[in-house]
Amino acid sequence: MEIGKLVKQKEGYKAFIPNEFPPDEGLKLSQELILKHSTAERLLGKLDGITQLLPDVDFFLYMYIRKDATSSSQIEGTRATMIDAIEAEAKTKESLPDDVDDILHYIKALNYGLKRLAEFPMSLRFIRELHKELMEEARATHFSDPGNFRKSQNWIGGTTPANASFVPPPPIEMQIALNDFEKFLHSEDAMLPLLKAGLIHAQFETIHPFLDGNGRTGRLLITFYLWLSNLLEKPVLFLATYFKKHQKIYYTKLDGYRNGEVKEWLEFLLDGIIETAEEAISTVQAITELRQEDMEKIQALSKTSSESGIIVLRNLFALPIVNVNTVKKWTGFTRQGSQRVIDRFVKLGILEQKDKNEKYGRSFIYRRYVDIFTD
Repeated sequence: MEIGKLVKQKEGYKAFIPNEFPPDEGLKLSQELILKHSTAERLLGKLDGITQLLPDVDFFLYMYIRKDATSSSQIEGTRATMIDAIEAEAKTKESLPDDVDDILHYIKALNYGLKRLAEFPMSLRFIRELHKELMEEARATHFSDPGNFRKSQNWIGGTTPANASFVPPPPIEMQIALNDFEKFLHSEDAMLPLLKAGLIHAQFETIHPFLDGNGRTGRLLITFYLWLSNLLEKPVLFLATYFKKHQKIYYTKLDGYRNGEVKEWLEFLLDGIIETAEEAISTVQAITELRQEDMEKIQALSKTSSESGIIVLRNLFALPIVNVNTVKKWTGFTRQGSQRVIDRFVKLGILEQKDKNEKYGRSFIYRRYVDIFTD
């Protein structure tokens, strides 16, 4: 599949001009690729089934989203961690890295997208809205023009288009490519869904329609498309951690895609779906075991302590770093009563003080739960 070609511009540099997409010759599938797609789809089905057995699955989804937001932001150079993001949301720590803002904006964009797609189709308008949520008032190293496709040439790597590692299409050709891209999003073809998700991401990154934030926006599109394809009841498969783990290969495969190595890119993507689904299945199993173990500890308490303990434990799956004010908000208890709940959880081995040297303004972490997502 020939995706496009380099064309010399009047300024002297060469820009990549995409061909009509998808190409008329279509995607020629090898038996190996079809079998790998079958394995990936089977694992997604298993993940979907096991996830639906989790009580309060939306609470656990917050952690998946934070993990993906962190990895996707770190690919672009963010140094803040998932723990930083949780502490920023929990407001348990005043001093945090400035670039934690990247992760928080990604979470905001992802949540916006899931809500918006319940009533609106995936389209160029949706993508612009998503980009606005991702970039508006976000920490930025240069102007990103949130929510608007670029009107000037951009490039990847280097100091100018002349020495860049990749120069996307100029604005006029970009708009033509985007029109093809939108038609592809809406097309009801017989293409295998996971392969289509892979083409959506690679083609979007090739067009590179924004001044900044293209990588994060493009990775979000994979999650949204898989969810809209009804392969998953809940969007619990996020590939950014896989892309971060194999970051150099990820970039190499995207470069190869533009050179016609489409099969190699799709194999890499399917490997990522298989690996990520297997890890997610193990994560759900570990969460189920931990929840059962800690629920038994709480149910062994007195009736009153047990009732408040269940409320707190349930909320810890959504926000696993807390202080007295957090528990006070969840339970309606006084500060003293809320501290007693925390002390009880520490004694049960559910919570531990995050910073052992802190005497005032202490925060507490559900360490075993967080470790499931960060190990």
